[in-house]
Amino acid sequence: MYYICKHFAKIIDFIKVYRCRRFCSVAKDSQVLAHASAGVLAVKASKWSEGAHLFMKNCADAGNLEACYTLGMIQFYCFKNRVSGVALMAKAAIASHPVALYSLAVILFNGSGDPKRDKNLKAGVFLCAKAAAVGHIDAIRELGHCLQDGYGIKKNVIEGRRFLVEANAREAEAAAKESSPFASSLSGPGSSRCNGNCPSCHLQYQSYITKSDDTLKSSQRNQHSENGISEGDDGLLLSDFGCNVPPAKPHLANVFLVDWFSIHIHCQESGFGLCSYPMCGRLETRRHEFRRCSACSSVSYCSRACQALDWKTWHRQKCTRRW
Repeated sequence: MYYICKHFAKIIDFIKVYRCRRFCSVAKDSQVLAHASAGVLAVKASKWSEGAHLFMKNCADAGNLEACYTLGMIQFYCFKNRVSGVALMAKAAIASHPVALYSLAVILFNGSGDPKRDKNLKAGVFLCAKAAAVGHIDAIRELGHCLQDGYGIKKNVIEGRRFLVEANAREAEAAAKESSPFASSLSGPGSSRCNGNCPSCHLQYQSYITKSDDTLKSSQRNQHSENGISEGDDGLLLSDFGCNVPPAKPHLANVFLVDWFSIHIHCQESGFGLCSYPMCGRLETRRHEFRRCSACSSVSYCSRACQALDWKTWHRQKCTRRW
């Protein structure tokens, strides 16, 4: 039974089984709830109810890591239940859930839910490194920026750039596995769709890797003095090398946050702003918590990873320096 529930694509499939008399008692079994898939847990913000909360809580109590993380994010950001939210995310993070590790790192970097002086940069870097070790792309990118800036860790620009190159290489590889969307974006407008393994895709990908390696070696030769890295050339984004890879699908927790705050607009009336990356959804827990764009100061981000993603998809065309 739990094998069937694990492969449900939508929550409606689980509800049909839950209503079936033969399966009703089995559907409440902890083993079934522990293996419920992300599709089953994808509750829409407009449909949130006590029943939805109870179901997700039961899944979390049964040890479902996706439920622990998703409910933790909802509790922390939507209902301002900081202690419960962090506890649920920590439960998932202890089991090496990559997204939970990274989200806790973001909370520690910003001191979310606490006064500004309670930021814990070293702990944030530690969790970010743990998430990067299990392959979380945003964590790898965030760790690269931390090393470049000396943010919570000893400054090491070369090593930071190495992490940024790795993040983009993993992003390109993940996009290639998404088959046709990556192939069409790399091959240019009007090109035929392929499965991501055509010669054009491989040439574009190898071109990016070669240019990234050249940039990295150049920075090593220059030994990058303290002020040698300008604001514009530390991103090493795929878009800087002509690879217009579409953004990865956001986690269901981020989808929920975005929808929730689009419905409950009053949450922003107190002066707390949302992360400007449209697919993030995190809300400030105090005024001016998130870091602003140093060029235009018109947008703010919960993390450097969100800033980099927003830059390549939206903000690059709109950013104008104020001086």
